[in-house]
Amino acid sequence: MKKSLLQKYNVPGPRYTSYPTVPYWDEANFTTDDWTKTLRKSFIESNTTEGISLYIHLPFCESLCTFCGCNKRITKNHQLESPYILAVLKEWKMYCTLLSEKPIIKEIHLGGGTPTFFSIENLELLINGIFKTAEKAPQHEFSFEGHPNNTSRKHLQKLYDIGFRRVSFGVQDYSEKVQTAIHRYQPFHNVAKVTLWAREIGYTSIGHDLIFGLPFQTIENVADTIEKTKSLQPDRLAFYSYAHVPWIKGNGQRGFKDEDIPKDEEKRKLYEIGKILLAKNGYHEIGMDHFALREDSLYHSFNEGKLHRNFMGYSSSKTQLMIGLGVSSISDSWYSFAQNVKTIEEYYQILEQNELPVYRGHLLSTEDLLIRKHILNLMCQFTTSWATEADYFNEIPEILSQLDEMEKDGLIQIHKNHLDVTEKGKPYVRNLCMAFDVRLKRKAPQTQLFSMTI
Repeated sequence: MKKSLLQKYNVPGPRYTSYPTVPYWDEANFTTDDWTKTLRKSFIESNTTEGISLYIHLPFCESLCTFCGCNKRITKNHQLESPYILAVLKEWKMYCTLLSEKPIIKEIHLGGGTPTFFSIENLELLINGIFKTAEKAPQHEFSFEGHPNNTSRKHLQKLYDIGFRRVSFGVQDYSEKVQTAIHRYQPFHNVAKVTLWAREIGYTSIGHDLIFGLPFQTIENVADTIEKTKSLQPDRLAFYSYAHVPWIKGNGQRGFKDEDIPKDEEKRKLYEIGKILLAKNGYHEIGMDHFALREDSLYHSFNEGKLHRNFMGYSSSKTQLMIGLGVSSISDSWYSFAQNVKTIEEYYQILEQNELPVYRGHLLSTEDLLIRKHILNLMCQFTTSWATEADYFNEIPEILSQLDEMEKDGLIQIHKNHLDVTEKGKPYVRNLCMAFDVRLKRKAPQTQLFSMTI
């Protein structure tokens, strides 16, 4: 019996927010000194031309969402806010002493956790503290993740006043049964309220995050969620596949049974119906899992070949240097990656010693940089080329041979010096990136590290 495309290609695989992926970092040959050297090099190369990006991890949440794999601390104690903000500002000050001139910040993203757990006073203290030693780039883009249940109009207004123009709200699904299973109850009117507030205040890009493949989720649930989403007309959407990784310590994915989760063809149907409905409502597919209206900057950057992808996800413009602040955040100098320690207590302790709280990382080799370029091309533009000598590497013939099956299945088109992903092949772009992932092929994981690709 012939296998369906889903049966053939639905295998564990990375999401490629970086290359090499974190499990393949060479941590043994990495030091914080290596990280700071590449940081300085990248800063000199890019600060005045591109500016830099900041990702700030704000880890506190008042309740546990059982679908979430993020690093977070569940608490209702808001006295924890101020010490954490002061610690992040201390970390930023340490970075500024390493840089040769005042940093020009092009992008800031507040993620978590729940950034809107923090009071407007503490968020203002954080951003104003950052800019005591930095400048805003002329075309800056500042964004934050808002929880519809606790984002106030004052949050939105204050962050707008200090330069934020993009906000994303975690919706996931509007079904009460699904929301109960994932411990994320938020009625439609809460989402509508914050979306309309943001629009009235003047935010130029409002995003909603939806997830397919959640426990008990049906086609009717997905259709209803998208219908409700259509009525609010967010400028961009993330339509993520639920990544079921309960083996990862501390992620909370134990609130439901494996058999409650849609799988294989059932899950693929949720994606297909969602994608059809999004297209019908004017949303264009951008990269992997993302959709945008024609007016949004993400749509324009995709059409102009400027779309970028990093640890923050897709971005409408590239910065070579991204500094991550806060627990568990990951920095990228382009030449190396560095990740902060994951517990708040250790984070505070290391900062008290006036050391950067980095605990692991990876120095990219020449080969890593080349493979990264191809994977970014595939993720951001659905095409890649090896026409020039600089873009060619020895494994290309072997990779193309391995991709013969994907071409026969109509997922890609292979040409003499480049390949293109077809419309049919877009859901399988992670599988295509895996073919280029030479580190993964040289050392296949012995245990399950990644979620399923579909």
